Amino acid sequence: MKKVPTSAGIALAVLTYPLAQAADTDMLLEKLEQLERRVEQFEQRTERSEQTDVTTKEIAVKSTDPKFSFHGYARSGFLTDDTRHNINGVDPYMTPAGRLGGPIGRLGVEPDKYLELIFDSKLNHKNGAYSKYRVMIADGVNTNNDWTADDSNLNVRQIFTELGNLPSFANSTMFKDSVLWAGKRFDRNNFDIHFYDSDIVFLAGTGAGIYDIKPTKEWTSHLTLYTRNYGTIEPTNDEIQSYILTTNNSFGPWQFMLSGMWAADNNERTAGAAKDGIHMLFGGSMSNFYGFGEGSSKAGILFGTGLGAQPKVLGGEGDLIDDAQSVRLYTYGVHPLSDTWRIAPALMAQQSKDYYRNGDDYSWLSLNLRLEQAITQNFQIAYEMTYQYQDFDTGQAAGAVAPGIKTSAHGDFYKFTLSPQFTLDTRGGFFQRPSLRAYVSYLTWDDNLNNFNYGEALDKPGTFSGTGWDETDHWLYGVQMEIWF
Repeated sequence: MKKVPTSAGIALAVLTYPLAQAADTDMLLEKLEQLERRVEQFEQRTERSEQTDVTTKEIAVKSTDPKFSFHGYARSGFLTDDTRHNINGVDPYMTPAGRLGGPIGRLGVEPDKYLELIFDSKLNHKNGAYSKYRVMIADGVNTNNDWTADDSNLNVRQIFTELGNLPSFANSTMFKDSVLWAGKRFDRNNFDIHFYDSDIVFLAGTGAGIYDIKPTKEWTSHLTLYTRNYGTIEPTNDEIQSYILTTNNSFGPWQFMLSGMWAADNNERTAGAAKDGIHMLFGGSMSNFYGFGEGSSKAGILFGTGLGAQPKVLGGEGDLIDDAQSVRLYTYGVHPLSDTWRIAPALMAQQSKDYYRNGDDYSWLSLNLRLEQAITQNFQIAYEMTYQYQDFDTGQAAGAVAPGIKTSAHGDFYKFTLSPQFTLDTRGGFFQRPSLRAYVSYLTWDDNLNNFNYGEALDKPGTFSGTGWDETDHWLYGVQMEIWF
């Protein structure tokens, strides 16, 4: 709206001149001055209103409408044995090595109903910047009932915000593509071996960080700070808060990751527990099957001391002692053998010493082989074979925990699974989902592994007794669906 000129008062005076002859001149002048003041006030209000409208419009055109996305993962199925009863204590971490992160092949041993639902809202701005907000909800139950509220473990596992493509970084070669974040999340650069249902590195908690720093053209770096808690579930003044500062670096196909951890007064929560630690990872990725043929492969080594001796869940184990140390090796690959056959070997091995107490020694190795045979475009058969070796010594005298409970054990575990599956396209490879499958599994292990326990005082059971089985071999039957989207 255009301004009303102040001279309007003069024009009005001319129009009312005949009246001035019939009225008091001073009164007329006073009314003209009042009219002029009102006109000026109106102009000022109009100008402020126009400025406000312009500011609002400028803000509105700087961003687009939020873009919402919904994706996630889910599996659901049941297991039974020849007694036709429900199966307890069966999962990829069911062996004594599972307490130390030693998995067996996952196919045919997952009776749980687990889901992850991820909701993202992304706002793109006209200046090129964006913001992303994520909420992730997860739940897992073992019951087969349709109403599971009493058994639910429903949880918000992630809630964080990212900022990227910031104009403030536009003129910086190092930070031009960097992404800032804060909140509760899984680290963006976690990676796993799907066939074990095991992360190689699982970095998670509440914190902040910056991704995609580019010190050089070939070097990409990520810097993060996470916090976790040791002790009770609900934070209190007595609970110990731990910190994990990580620099994760990629040089082409190579990766170097270094984490420092500390938790003040952790040794007061648990006598002798470590207050700090270091964790390192050296790894490599190949866009072929170990240098031969189509497919992909990864391999690496992890090393940690103190709180860093838990090699997978960084900062996730608060009972480790100062002298704790672990070394873990990992490798896996996928390769098409022909138009109808494909193969995926995987290996993980770990040795830990002075872990929970001075003098203990834990070693395990897990070798898994997944084969898939495409029969038609929508039907295939999967075969999985697992071998796991375990050699454990808690550093305690025999019978120190309880009569009949072993404080050392060694032996072998085997699993064989056959699984016919329906999927949308069997030509999609190992990771084509959704998949509807049935399976039969045979499990057997050395009797020496029964009745082993890491230590009653630490509440760290490592025995097969959770299954309720007395014998050392067992058949399992079940069905399952699995999907990610």
